[in-house]
Amino acid sequence: MCGIGGFILNPGHSASRASVQEMIDLVAHRGPDGHGIFIDGPVAFGHRRLAIIDLSEAGKQPMSSLSGDLVITYNGEIYNHIELRLELEAKGRQFSSSSDTEVILMAYAQWGERCVERFNGMWAFAIWDKRKRQVFCSRDRFGVKPFYFTQTPLGFAFGSEIRQLLPLMPTIKAREDLVLDFILTGASDHTDSTFFDGIERLPAGHNLVLDVNTGRARLVRYFRVERTSDFEGLSPDEAVRAYGSLLEDAVRLRLRSDVPVGTCLSGGLDSSAVAALAGPIYKAQSGNPFSAITAVSEQADNSEEGYAGAVANSVGLNWLRVRPDRDSFAASLDAVVRTQEEPFGSTSISMQYAVMQQARASGIPVLLDGQGGDETLLGYPKYLAAYLSAQRRTGGFGAMVSALRSAGKNNAAWSPTRALMYAVGGRQASLRYRYYLWQHRYLRAGLALPEHLRAFSAACSDDFELQRLEIERTNLPVLLRYEDKNSMAHSVETRLPFLDYRLVGMALSLPGNLKIRDGWSKWVLRRAVEQRLPHDIVWRKNKLGFEAPERVWHQHMAAQMRSDVLRSPLVSALARPSRLAATYDKLPLRAQWRLFSVARWADTFGVSGISGAPSLSPSQTGWLEKVGA
Repeated sequence: MCGIGGFILNPGHSASRASVQEMIDLVAHRGPDGHGIFIDGPVAFGHRRLAIIDLSEAGKQPMSSLSGDLVITYNGEIYNHIELRLELEAKGRQFSSSSDTEVILMAYAQWGERCVERFNGMWAFAIWDKRKRQVFCSRDRFGVKPFYFTQTPLGFAFGSEIRQLLPLMPTIKAREDLVLDFILTGASDHTDSTFFDGIERLPAGHNLVLDVNTGRARLVRYFRVERTSDFEGLSPDEAVRAYGSLLEDAVRLRLRSDVPVGTCLSGGLDSSAVAALAGPIYKAQSGNPFSAITAVSEQADNSEEGYAGAVANSVGLNWLRVRPDRDSFAASLDAVVRTQEEPFGSTSISMQYAVMQQARASGIPVLLDGQGGDETLLGYPKYLAAYLSAQRRTGGFGAMVSALRSAGKNNAAWSPTRALMYAVGGRQASLRYRYYLWQHRYLRAGLALPEHLRAFSAACSDDFELQRLEIERTNLPVLLRYEDKNSMAHSVETRLPFLDYRLVGMALSLPGNLKIRDGWSKWVLRRAVEQRLPHDIVWRKNKLGFEAPERVWHQHMAAQMRSDVLRSPLVSALARPSRLAATYDKLPLRAQWRLFSVARWADTFGVSGISGAPSLSPSQTGWLEKVGA
């Protein structure tokens, strides 16, 4: 896990070592174990190393192939690198290290651009192919690892973090449409653009291939979330065994490391399942107990400390707890804002930040986490309406009513009232948006109905389409951004077993009645781990999520938040100050927080204004061609 950056300049220009050094110094926190620079005319790569696999000098980057024709700068982990290495050696490929980085190089040499289809992992990398005079860039299937880029008059620049590209911008302006969307709806990270005008993301599941001679590029999609017929006809027991076996293999692969590994443990089902599966494997391999870190809320009604403790005792974990309180929250807030680089929607991000800080302090540079379990197994209340629609299609009105009754009985968050709220609100995008506009009527101008609301409305009657939307665009991307930024700020790598692409494919291919059954959400997972965890953990009916003591922290920061919002030049440019001042205290806490987050973000990063019309997208400027839907 590392930090990368580089330039591919237009013909006639050459990169300087000083400019690359400056770029990678800005992400030194992502790689404290070494750094390197490679320059070949217009191509310049930089790298900051966090040594996880092959700690020797043979694993340093940028790395060249033995032939010298290929050079890579890479951030991520390829978990099946051992199996791929054996396959490549059988084809005559030679290696000089035991790193997964060299496996990527040899895989590209063997299979070309389609090599990424063979990787099981998370990645963002750029490969300089000297023979083809092209730079091949890729981002993993779900976008676990970030890849930002911009096109300047001198050429193309990329990096692991936005801060690396800001010095290249003539002015730092906010994307007005995205800021307004965030304030109104709370949505972010659902497009390829960032909050900074002119800085883009390489989409998850895409490759970008840039021709160095012409400066033109093509963007190619290599992965899309799909369901298959491979799991049709499985009995419930067969599905449980198959899912459990694949999840355990996903965990086993993510324990491959030359440094200590631990896990995040909230006390919820997903993180508890990961801990229960990983603990025995890790102890058998290392001889040491598996460590788990829990952030304990100071707000009693949303603390999961008791649940996490039950898991730790049952599995025999080395349980570490961190207790961020209102004072530490306020003291660390500026650091969290700098770390996240873009506005964020709730105080829970500070809880996660504290977990990563504790991991580094405890000498645990790799953590597993349960991210992705809810999106793949219909774990959120907002999925209930889509599930009920599917039940009505397949079993009629009676089946839908029965499913609703069971949901209310076995899931504390799934009441008929809530199902109706999502059924009506989710499907009526325009009605939902008019409510947002009314709630935020202090704004100077509205915004056209956001596409993500239209998409959610269209997908709300089909559980698979809704899951695909949430994984690709509307929920998972922002959660992955939070996790990557928080972990790497402390030089910690996080690994996500539920996002093993094989497991995602299976989970989304299973029928809905194996994901929600008799009112139990994530039923197939509960059954798969019920012999490994206490009954009260597996079959608990309440879901808290990764919650911060939001009410307490808001109250502690209320005066500061209000002051920052009302004096923010960016907020004032978007709102009518007098009306906002009169309305602010009546807004929901999350809405107040979003305004505060925007204000703090703009102040921290020197945002000097808003783009009345967003800059042309890369494809509109003519240098980037999109290939494939």
